[in-house]
Amino acid sequence: MSLNILIVGNGGREHAITWRLSQSESVKQIYVAPGNGGTHLVEKVVNVPELSGSPKDFEALQKFAVEKKIDLVIPGPEQPLVDGITSIFTKVGIPVFGPSAKAARMEGSKAFSKVFMDKHNIPTAQFKNFTNVADAKKHIESVDYKIVLKADGIAAGKGVLIPETKEEALEGLDEIMVAKNFGAAGDEIVIEEYMEGDELSILTFSDGYSFFNLPAAQDHKRIGNGDSGLNTGGMGAYAPAPIATAKVLAKIDETIIKPTIDGMRKDGFPMCGILFTGIMLTPSGEPKVLEYNVRFGDPETQTVLPLLTKETDLAQVMLACAEHRLDSVEIATYPDTFSTTVVMAAGGYPEAYAKGDVIEISETLPEDTYIFHAGTAVNADGKVITAGGRVIASTAIASSLKESVDKAYIGVDHVKFNKKYNRTDIAHRAFRDLDNKKSTGVTYADAGVSVDNGNILVETIKAKVKSTARPGADSDIGGFGGIFDLKAAGYKNTDDTLLVAATDGVGTKLRIAQIIDIHDTVGIDLVAMNVNDLVVQGAEPLLFVDYFATGKLDIKVCADFVSGVADGCIQAGCALVGGETSEMPGMYEPGHYDTNGTAVGAVTKGKILPQIDAMRSGNVLIGLGSDGVHSNGFSLVRHIIEKSDFTYKSPAPWNPSKSIGEELLIPTRIYVKQLLGSINQGLLLGLAHITGGGLVENIPRALPKNLQAKVDMSKWEVQEIFKWFGKQGNVPYEDILKTFNLGVGMVLIVEKENVDQVLANLTKEGERAFVIGELVERAEGEEACVVDNVKGLY
Repeated sequence: MSLNILIVGNGGREHAITWRLSQSESVKQIYVAPGNGGTHLVEKVVNVPELSGSPKDFEALQKFAVEKKIDLVIPGPEQPLVDGITSIFTKVGIPVFGPSAKAARMEGSKAFSKVFMDKHNIPTAQFKNFTNVADAKKHIESVDYKIVLKADGIAAGKGVLIPETKEEALEGLDEIMVAKNFGAAGDEIVIEEYMEGDELSILTFSDGYSFFNLPAAQDHKRIGNGDSGLNTGGMGAYAPAPIATAKVLAKIDETIIKPTIDGMRKDGFPMCGILFTGIMLTPSGEPKVLEYNVRFGDPETQTVLPLLTKETDLAQVMLACAEHRLDSVEIATYPDTFSTTVVMAAGGYPEAYAKGDVIEISETLPEDTYIFHAGTAVNADGKVITAGGRVIASTAIASSLKESVDKAYIGVDHVKFNKKYNRTDIAHRAFRDLDNKKSTGVTYADAGVSVDNGNILVETIKAKVKSTARPGADSDIGGFGGIFDLKAAGYKNTDDTLLVAATDGVGTKLRIAQIIDIHDTVGIDLVAMNVNDLVVQGAEPLLFVDYFATGKLDIKVCADFVSGVADGCIQAGCALVGGETSEMPGMYEPGHYDTNGTAVGAVTKGKILPQIDAMRSGNVLIGLGSDGVHSNGFSLVRHIIEKSDFTYKSPAPWNPSKSIGEELLIPTRIYVKQLLGSINQGLLLGLAHITGGGLVENIPRALPKNLQAKVDMSKWEVQEIFKWFGKQGNVPYEDILKTFNLGVGMVLIVEKENVDQVLANLTKEGERAFVIGELVERAEGEEACVVDNVKGLY
């Protein structure tokens, strides 16, 4: 059976439902009215932005459903259900996963639901309902216990006030019933006893007779960490909540869920769809009902749906509920699996907040980590923008609650928009309870080192590292090093093969990466600094090992860095076979880290460079263009910026389309593949990687003592970035020559008769190459490298 489904709504709940339904083999097409900035990106999904869930669109929705031959309708929010949307479709024979308007009163009227609970002996707080302000005031003044004020009707999850004093209670009464801050929802008020304890959310599939509970979740309603501040629609959730033990769940089924399902049917309004029961687990251990909802919760939906097994067909489950045959389908959730959702809100929510800010979502999320849109839309330029208070959420599942929380926060770091806000303590109550059960002994985590985070990092970067595999190494990380098979890499005569190693870091360029929060490019730098030093010896890089040290491991930062390392290895043709991540509290300031890398390569004895004995006066110097500053001279760069009126986030004067920091973080160019062809053809006498010391100190390292390198700076165009730093810092020419590469990142020493072939090889590889000078005889006392035409550079 191929189902056409219509979902009504535009929130995170609807995106999660859409995402899960799209995985069903029994689903052909999904329409979402109106949808959001994420729903239309899901496979099989079409947004219908011209239609909403308001009563004015009910007839149009019915017409649309008939025209599109819809087989199942799923209203997401509560308001359409309360307004009677279900009957609109059942009138024309279309099943609806959702209750009748009469049953929806269980959410639409808190006073009605309290009377229902009282009638069916379902445990809840003691209460009284009022439509008269004066009577309600008298009741408040007479009670001797802490109370909760609840607006009777729907108030978007915000119509509940918890006053601390009677004065606050009376002010709250005026807010609800006199000032009408929650509109018509405040025509009637429920005043009930305040219950202490931990809350649980139980989402229950029901066809009016049978029912199935999804794992118990715990929501975070308050805007601030530690459950502080104003109430919201929900800032995060996790499931299953550890306090929902098998014994607790059995009691909830016996005293709450079954009596509710049975009571609704007996009272003539059976529950068909999802019953959401908010439960307080009181200190005595007795679960009591806080409230009922008659639809999926948000963010509980985003949290629990990923826990359904792959074999559970959500579309068939929903259809079975609508057709009163839930016992005809199989429903199961993954055992020993946890899910966490973190909601990202617009700055200012739940009060005034901005809309229309562009949202950027970076890829390469960890496995089993998902982004669900809520208050988002697509603007005229096709960009996803903020369009609500609770904007978007990150959900992750894992085999432990801690890991699911950590992965969810990695997802949060992949989302950027102006004034993004999220709580940073989702699941804190669960960890509190777990901590209470532990002994008072000190753990490694207590000392500031998280082995779990290290394991999550490995899982996060595995796929990227795997992409660097090459013959001789499989790049399946998990250890601190790796094995390489030289013969598999093509080195058949190992007696004639030498191994060459290089080790280096990135230096103070890392501080700029840390300041502007861009970390992948310095990973490329780390590889470049090592493999370029290998190739100058004629060696082909084979494998690479990295080291990352920090005070506290930020998984996203480290994953971005390692992703850059992998990109560098791919450029160089070597395999990333292992590495070490070291968390050392007290050694590094927050946000700081350091790196090091080691590359190993191979060269046959006849191709080792430099070939000093073969060099002669008249040999030609060929320069290869740099991509800017590369990775040396950053102590001078930082000194100049710190003494100027500029910051790393200022537009670059030489390229205003980018910031100074972005320009400085352009990674070191890797010259390996471009040079190996000429090395293997025996066309090169030597190579100089232009790093610290610049041209004047690096070229001589490849020369015999009787020869001098004469370099002519008029032979290439020095990039504007070097001119700007030289002028801004008033740097003497002698110093800038010893600090920066000035646009030449590698220098080749070539016999004159081989120059054309080498240039042809380089051009074929897409390399920027130019003849920059020659070797001459060096008299005693002369400099080993002389650079002409420097004056007038800036």
